[in-house]
Amino acid sequence: MSADGTSGITSETQQIGLATDGSQFLTFSLGDELYGVDILRVQEIKGYTTVTKIPNTPSHIKGVLNLRGTIVPIIELRTKFGMPMIDYTMFTVIVVVVVQDKVMGLVVDAVSDVLNIATKDIQSPPEFGQKVDVSFLNGIGKSGDKLVSLLDMDRLLTDREMQESGATTQAA
Repeated sequence: MSADGTSGITSETQQIGLATDGSQFLTFSLGDELYGVDILRVQEIKGYTTVTKIPNTPSHIKGVLNLRGTIVPIIELRTKFGMPMIDYTMFTVIVVVVVQDKVMGLVVDAVSDVLNIATKDIQSPPEFGQKVDVSFLNGIGKSGDKLVSLLDMDRLLTDREMQESGATTQAA
């Protein structure tokens, strides 16, 4: 309790960049771009380890990983987004998320931060016409001087891609 009789939580919350009128997003980088996923969809962050490749899968499906007895498909987001591949570094991680009630891992260059982005600071994704699909974006969030592409986890992969990935239903 502070000297003025308040808990001090509001000022502390503002100091660490959290707001009370938005959503929290785990942010990560792919190259120079910053992306965010709803923190409630994230199960864990795991250092990159070698995955078991599955034949005849799309190029963005890296393979599968045994995560405490659960077989988890691993998606290479760089390939999914048409970005050039780079060598993995000590910062490369797998973000384990829930997509359409299924567990899967996303390979990202590095995890950045957890940001709370106020609703007023999130805008609809831009429209580029029919040739550019941005349906996997919930919006573009502003946090300070950063722009964060906010991913819609349920639209990140098509139904066919979900079937091809072999994703397993989330344990209750």
